[in-house]
Amino acid sequence: MTFVGKTVAITGAAGGVGQALCRHFLRSGAKIAAIDKKPDVERLGAEMKAADGMFRFAVADITDPAEVARAFASVTGVLGPIDVLVNNAGGSDHATFALTDPASWQFEITRNLNSAYYCAHAVIPGMKAKGAGVIVAIGSVNGLSGFGDPAYSAGKAGLISLARSLAQEYGRYGIRSNIVLPGTVRTPAWQRRAAKDPKVLETLRRWYPLGRIVEPEDVAEAVGFLASDAAAAITGVALPVDCGLMSGNIVMTRELTLEDF
Repeated sequence: MTFVGKTVAITGAAGGVGQALCRHFLRSGAKIAAIDKKPDVERLGAEMKAADGMFRFAVADITDPAEVARAFASVTGVLGPIDVLVNNAGGSDHATFALTDPASWQFEITRNLNSAYYCAHAVIPGMKAKGAGVIVAIGSVNGLSGFGDPAYSAGKAGLISLARSLAQEYGRYGIRSNIVLPGTVRTPAWQRRAAKDPKVLETLRRWYPLGRIVEPEDVAEAVGFLASDAAAAITGVALPVDCGLMSGNIVMTRELTLEDF
């Protein structure tokens, strides 16, 4: 898969999955517009300085529509119009409903859903004018079932609906929209939970039929496929990238059958 000559915008670029996405698309020949609210995205830009002219970053809080507009204007002014948008930014700081007050609920919905809308709203006119474009959202298996983090989960469920709505409305303009749904991904974000239980990721492995959790590169590979011409007939799809988690409850199945398989 090649993206030579294409401009790929990636939000949440400084995070574990975001960095994997940047590296994946850069290796494929794309020009990268990396957007993140963390100054870490500047260090990511320094790391990739060898790709001069192919990588630009913008520090912006994409929960603010004005900052979204500013960020996209700054990167497209150098790299050109966006061909591929990867709505990757998101996260959760509220594990249960009891720990979620109205303000934090609103924050999580904006962080995981509204921000993706703001970014799509920013790039669709340019894609529509060209008659081509791809939007890939990074959702979560939490958008399909209950795994805690209720506000985050609600936002990710809404993100599935948004991806499908975009596919329906803009397909006639050559714009495709899909979403990948990762399971547990090995990123620095898990360090906080590991502080409570250092074996948490090892414990979670037993729920996954492949016997492992997802690596950031697994997500990047799936996004790269959906963004490529190899997926030219694929739009409106919600694709789990979850090491088999959503295929069923393997722990319960073992207990029901009394078989270890």
